[in-house]
Amino acid sequence: MREIHWLMNMLTNMDVGIVVFDRQGQVIVWNHFMENHSGISSTEIKEQGSLFDVYPIFKERWLQNKIDSALLLDCEMFVSWEQVPHLFDFAAYRPVTGSATKMYQNITVNALKDASGEASYISMMVYDVSDVAVNKQALEKINRELELSSRTDKLTGLFNRGYWQEKLSEAVQLHARYETAHSLILFDIDHFKRVNDSYGHQAGDEVIRQVADSAAQSARVMDVVGRYGGEEFGIILPETDAEGARVLGERLRQEVETLQIPFEREQLTVTISLGIASLNSSMLDEDKWLQAADEALYQAKEQGRNQVVVHKG
Repeated sequence: MREIHWLMNMLTNMDVGIVVFDRQGQVIVWNHFMENHSGISSTEIKEQGSLFDVYPIFKERWLQNKIDSALLLDCEMFVSWEQVPHLFDFAAYRPVTGSATKMYQNITVNALKDASGEASYISMMVYDVSDVAVNKQALEKINRELELSSRTDKLTGLFNRGYWQEKLSEAVQLHARYETAHSLILFDIDHFKRVNDSYGHQAGDEVIRQVADSAAQSARVMDVVGRYGGEEFGIILPETDAEGARVLGERLRQEVETLQIPFEREQLTVTISLGIASLNSSMLDEDKWLQAADEALYQAKEQGRNQVVVHKG
């Protein structure tokens, strides 16, 4: 009896939640861990009737299926924090989990047999894994930020040239496979050297940022906007023919033309020239596609700048 008393005392006070209940949800065991984190005493939980009523999540079909499987198959079932972060709605309390407001839990579900050998009871072990969850989420956030920074231009926030050209290659492959329309806009800032020479590189950087913002706002969600280099930019337009690209390009041209870019006590204005090329059977790779758009951009500059030219090819 003394050993049983010690065993029960250990189970009651261990830093793991222990819950035992019957098929109707009537609680038999509710240890100190559960009392401390739920704010409900063992006596109170037993008097409140079914566990399924106190915690409505227990009525959900997926959890009932796990409980039924544990009883039927006499096997252990699991609920991971990555599947259901907070099966029991407990507050987080560990110092290292300061960013978490609720406790993350792993749950194991087992069937317990009565004296006749029938599996009539369910036990749940509730493990506080908040440290693991918070650390993993923090690492995933860092990895996402690193991935984003590796493909983003620091000055403009647009995609950098390397990532943008990967998307350009993908567009060519999609066109070759499905013959879907894809268009490309290359544009740059007219007389940009004058801005740098007259106002300095800080002014030039601000002009680039403002023009980049206009491009990002003018583009659709599906479009891929990137800084191609210096004051030159590119926009990949999936499922868009030359006329659709011309309309977007003209809208962007007008938007940039009306910009008033504040720098020190000045209001700077700039224009852009744009070249457009749509993929066709003569463009078998991204280099030829880029060349076609670049030729149209060169023509726009030759014709007086601040205009949109569509490549005829």
